[in-house]
Amino acid sequence: MPNTGRDYDITVGCFGNPGSYSDQAMKESFAEKHIKPIYYDHFEDVVQAVSAGVVRYGVLPIENSSTGGITEVYDLIHRYDCRIVGEQYVRIEHHLLALPGTTLKDIRTVYSHPQGLAQCRDFLKAHPDWQLQPYFSTSQSAERVQREGGHDAAAIGNAISAELYHLQVLVPHINDNTTNFTRFVIVALHTEKRDGNNKITLVLTVRHRPGALYHVLGYFFYAGMNMTHLESRPIKGRPFEYFFHIDVIGSLDDPGVVKTLDEMAGNCNYFKILGNYPADTGGTTDEIRTDRRNVGP
Repeated sequence: MPNTGRDYDITVGCFGNPGSYSDQAMKESFAEKHIKPIYYDHFEDVVQAVSAGVVRYGVLPIENSSTGGITEVYDLIHRYDCRIVGEQYVRIEHHLLALPGTTLKDIRTVYSHPQGLAQCRDFLKAHPDWQLQPYFSTSQSAERVQREGGHDAAAIGNAISAELYHLQVLVPHINDNTTNFTRFVIVALHTEKRDGNNKITLVLTVRHRPGALYHVLGYFFYAGMNMTHLESRPIKGRPFEYFFHIDVIGSLDDPGVVKTLDEMAGNCNYFKILGNYPADTGGTTDEIRTDRRNVGP
């Protein structure tokens, strides 16, 4: 990464191994800074490291344009009381990776993160004899294929992993949707005030009565605030009651937005703002919207 002459010694926790999509998101998010990355096998390891102050930031996938929200990450950010301070969209281009000389007939097992397997469902259905093995991450799947050293295993991952782990791209572009993006979030222990903070993530619960969620969401409509994502998560120990994780466009520097959120909070049983940060479009907005329209049931 470029040296700007300033001190940018920041420790960042990242899910997966070098070469993962999370690694790519981290490097793009901190492209102008000198960082010390620490890689973790599990989502919870990253969030725990942020919460304990072991790393300043953590990078985690939270939503895919084909398979939807990664609910475990929503739960972890809320549980460990972390804050979202940024986001990064990364285009996902899955390939089937194997040792040089491997053929499709050789393959018996395919490793990948569960999201990687889900996003290549159509391709994998054409090979019902393959055993699909969920693994830590796409990059760690590629590393495992290299380590095992046999032609009977393959991994689903990106071209960077193929290069890092000396694998060949046996079949390129196997994801179901050609415009497939994952949204990654940058989490920290505390809220950070940044220029251009225009997206808010919050979590709330509503009163357990008919129409409660409808009335709460009406605050966004009357304030002209665009809600971009809504995810429900069950509340442990309270059957059929839910946390609602919401992304909405707005800035906490806007008094009108603050007033709307204050009024909304007064009509909720629980209300917490998890972050106000700059939304990432990265020139991909139209493609992401197109991909969401193409997602089937």
